[in-house]
Amino acid sequence: MTEDGQDRQDEGRPRHPLTGRAESAIQARLLTILRDDGPLSRTQLADALKVSRTTVAVEVGRLGDLGLVHEVGPAASRGGRRSTIVDLHPDLVFVGISIGATGMTVGLTDGRLAVRAQRSCPTDVREGPEGVLESAVALARELLAEIGVDRPVGAGIGVPGPVDFDRGVSVSPPIMPGWDGYPVRDVVSRALGCPALLDNDVNVLAAGELHAGVARSSKDFLFVKIGTGIGCGLVVDGRVYRGVDGCAGDIGHIRVEESGPTCACGNTGCLESFAGGAAIARDATVAARAGRSPGLAALLAERGVLTAADVGQAATHGDAVALELVRESGRRVGQVLASLVSFVNPGLIVIGGGLTGVGHSLLAEIRSVTYRRSLPLATGNLPIVLSELGDEGGVVGAARLISSSVYAAG
Repeated sequence: MTEDGQDRQDEGRPRHPLTGRAESAIQARLLTILRDDGPLSRTQLADALKVSRTTVAVEVGRLGDLGLVHEVGPAASRGGRRSTIVDLHPDLVFVGISIGATGMTVGLTDGRLAVRAQRSCPTDVREGPEGVLESAVALARELLAEIGVDRPVGAGIGVPGPVDFDRGVSVSPPIMPGWDGYPVRDVVSRALGCPALLDNDVNVLAAGELHAGVARSSKDFLFVKIGTGIGCGLVVDGRVYRGVDGCAGDIGHIRVEESGPTCACGNTGCLESFAGGAAIARDATVAARAGRSPGLAALLAERGVLTAADVGQAATHGDAVALELVRESGRRVGQVLASLVSFVNPGLIVIGGGLTGVGHSLLAEIRSVTYRRSLPLATGNLPIVLSELGDEGGVVGAARLISSSVYAAG
């Protein structure tokens, strides 16, 4: 095709990255509704926004000029003139980067946060931010090339430690040496040529559950991540609650014993030091070396090190020591959740993270202790369930994080 022919083909099409942002509160609400509820007719949008159809027509037209929405055809007839279906523009692509202590998932979503491409790889946050972020950006670029997109409209990032949300930096993360004060948001933004936002990984996962997980119909819930560490995302009235300084939900460092193992934060007796994945692996290694578990000893001899996943595997095969380690972790987590339930009174608790793969004995113990120790009024209608999103949860949550900013009025 000639250059002139290409120009004619592209004429009138919006060019991305965005040619503009939402210009009013109505436009921002319209974009959010389309993100969360899917393609809607102009009539349905008018009803949802409680404005006239004329107003919707004007706003949709302007958002189309900005490259944010497009019209996809006539709606089903309701008698009289048929309305037009409106959807987010197909060229909108968000990057979601979910970084954990030992692994990373990078994915791309469309404007409604459906995952278009995704890839996971092992990583070690202790190696420092430069190498980890370089790998994340490289993965994002590979995925963008695969779907034929030059540049995304935004990127969201989750990291396993405290975050100053406004500055876009990690703040004194216990398991992330070298990350303190590092400008994660700005580095990713420059590398991908788009706006970016940074948040704690648990908040990102909670946002993913809110959008596409078992918590989609719940406005008030707790998302508890049990992995190498332990954290909690609080969603209140449909919004992630971060607290004044962004460290709300850091339950892994609640003291559950006056004394005990030294935690990564430097204190002793923290929940994470008793019940996190690293703690389970540590205690399993001690048991294996002491000869208390032939199954764990065999795994240790075979692999050189034990992980929480190994403990889960042994528990599944009936290893008594492994099963007790899993149950003890569940008891500790349940003790803390019981206090949170009585204080926050959530409508749902979702358990996620790598440790959920150790089996249902963990969930059963968490449920048992939480229900037994909480106020009956707070637990009478309180489901405690496992997340079903897996690695996709971090990608969707990170994309939701940045989409809320991109769709907001400029």
